[in-house]
Amino acid sequence: MKSSISLAAFIFAAVLVGTGLPAIAGDGHEHGDAAPAAAGTALPRFAAVSETFELVGVLDGKQVTLYLDRFADNAPVRGAQIELEIDGTKFKAEAHGDDAYEVVLKEAPKPGVLPITAIVTAGAEVDLLAGELDLHVAAHTDEPAHEHSWEEVAGWAAGGLAGLVALVFGARRLMAVRQVRAGGAA
Repeated sequence: MKSSISLAAFIFAAVLVGTGLPAIAGDGHEHGDAAPAAAGTALPRFAAVSETFELVGVLDGKQVTLYLDRFADNAPVRGAQIELEIDGTKFKAEAHGDDAYEVVLKEAPKPGVLPITAIVTAGAEVDLLAGELDLHVAAHTDEPAHEHSWEEVAGWAAGGLAGLVALVFGARRLMAVRQVRAGGAA
């Protein structure tokens, strides 16, 4: 009887220590309960690459911001002329700051896959680049994230408690069988 009580006390102490460890882990060791949130919205993008240039476009409503770099060393190309064709409509990009170019569309593109071609002229270099802009309708934006209800948590707690009780009774039964065997051998 004494050993079954100490086994139950040992299991209880192990459960307490296991649940208390995160509290004593120390500063800078907390993992936190919340997942990190996204910093901002992910805007649709496209990329068009050749042996000479790499063009990346970011669509924000009707505005397309273009970033043109050299393929070999990823250095920004300044002072280039970019003629952009999106889904059959041609646009001329304007310089936007030091490292970017900008195109303003007449209207925001509709969902679907849009072919994009660009003619880039930088000094004596002229290159044709092609890519696709994949626009799709955001799915499940109105559905809330799954949260655990108190009934679900209570069910898991009851299951854990039932498992603990079964473990304690199984250990007590095992100890009783060992005592009977040990008593018969003596």
